Amino acid sequence: MSETKFSNRILRRFAETVALELGAEQFNGMLALSNLPQEWKKPDTFLKMSPVDSAHVYAALQAAMRIYFGRGARGVLLRVGQRLWNRLLDDAALGGKAQAALIKRLPLATRRKSTLELLGKFIGGESGDITVHTLDLDLLFADHASPTSHDQSSSAPICFVTQGLIRESLFWATGHGYDVVEISCKATGENACEFKITGG
Repeated sequence: MSETKFSNRILRRFAETVALELGAEQFNGMLALSNLPQEWKKPDTFLKMSPVDSAHVYAALQAAMRIYFGRGARGVLLRVGQRLWNRLLDDAALGGKAQAALIKRLPLATRRKSTLELLGKFIGGESGDITVHTLDLDLLFADHASPTSHDQSSSAPICFVTQGLIRESLFWATGHGYDVVEISCKATGENACEFKITGG
């Protein structure tokens, strides 16, 4: 089984977004309390990491936030995911930007799946890491690699950043809000992290 991989460029954007959401002082305090390296205060540090190390760090930062914020962590991580979507769009290569422009010209009803496929392309480490399926009127976003749940164990799903990304990407594409529920998570022992999308 291949090791989980994650883009160091997205990891840098994620860390910047977390620092923006928390404020530099609280972000630095969280790193200190969680015994995480202080050089993680500098986003460019992440650009030196391999995709395998990036996956470890991505999971470790989110785990630290879940402990630091306790019950409030879900809301914070959802907001980070929602903010992150626009940064991913801004950083997209020419092909990604062209695909995003094309999605905006599609009929409203067909934008949802195309948008989720674009998101999968942005955050998936390798081809096939993320798949999108149609379930009657609903959609299923399946993250088979799930760097968030890397080396994590939990009694409940933990992929709130991915949930926020899905929500915001769909709102960007359609102007409508959607219910996004993580129905299975690798951290709880499942084979993939799966998100059911309804509404709109």
